[in-house]
Amino acid sequence: MLTARLTVALLGSAFLNLNMTTCRSPGETDKTPEKQSEPVTHVKLEGVDTSQLSPREEARWSAHVSGLLAPCEDTPVSVAKCVQEKRPCGGCLPAAQYLVTQVREGKTQTQVDAAYKARFSPEGALDIDVTGSPSKGAPDAAITIVEWADFECPACRMASPVIDEVVKENKDVRLVFKNFPLDIHQHAELAARAALAADQQGKFWEMHKALFSSETPLLETTLFQIAKDLGLEEEKFKADMRSETVADRVARDRKLGEEVKLRATPTIFINGRLFEYGVDMKAGFSDWLALERKLIGEASAAKKAAP
Repeated sequence: MLTARLTVALLGSAFLNLNMTTCRSPGETDKTPEKQSEPVTHVKLEGVDTSQLSPREEARWSAHVSGLLAPCEDTPVSVAKCVQEKRPCGGCLPAAQYLVTQVREGKTQTQVDAAYKARFSPEGALDIDVTGSPSKGAPDAAITIVEWADFECPACRMASPVIDEVVKENKDVRLVFKNFPLDIHQHAELAARAALAADQQGKFWEMHKALFSSETPLLETTLFQIAKDLGLEEEKFKADMRSETVADRVARDRKLGEEVKLRATPTIFINGRLFEYGVDMKAGFSDWLALERKLIGEASAAKKAAP
């Protein structure tokens, strides 16, 4: 028989474990809840649907749009005021709509601020040099995806068909590939050189697909066999793969990756902004591209309307 004290202790332990495994809003821990120094005025903005928000969520959203600055450097007002006054900043309305999603996902003040800065602040967009890098899609596409990847990275292998599908389905998207062979992968550097050697003969993407599809280690013999299967001129392929020119291209990609503070593969930027997604990469792309098109469209419209 269990004593009363032991029974209470076991129930308490079970309750604690239950709390550790049940749903919590992202970022919510046992820390003291954020406090607001004064009541927040509920905001209504034309073009922003907040009907799905609870009263508490609506208050938090109102605080965000009232406290965060508009995403245009020449518009030093809040997001809410920018929308209300129809200021010539194309990102204001999409920003307000974006903040609705952030609140619905249960993100904390700190998380929302960080996400907003990464997605909308002018300094959040990097000017990435894509000169000479393999690419596919329309050269003048409005949206450019830049991916750094490692041919021996399992996550890169899983992401590759998803990214290919996104490019095929979206005619306004261009994909640019950059190599970032990791030191922990023994054959990654050689595979990166093989891909660029194939690029010298106009078959980078065929080699790209074959490398990520290979069921055997990417040894030199494997790479030579893949090149043969792709119909590449054998001696030229071998010479290019071992050349300083190709080695320098891989080194430039890696150096640029380090400059943008790349820490893992795959790392993806969309129009210069770091692409972050949850469990579902395809859904993440869909949401990001939809917002990107809004920003491009709103910015274009605002530019035309400006005196």
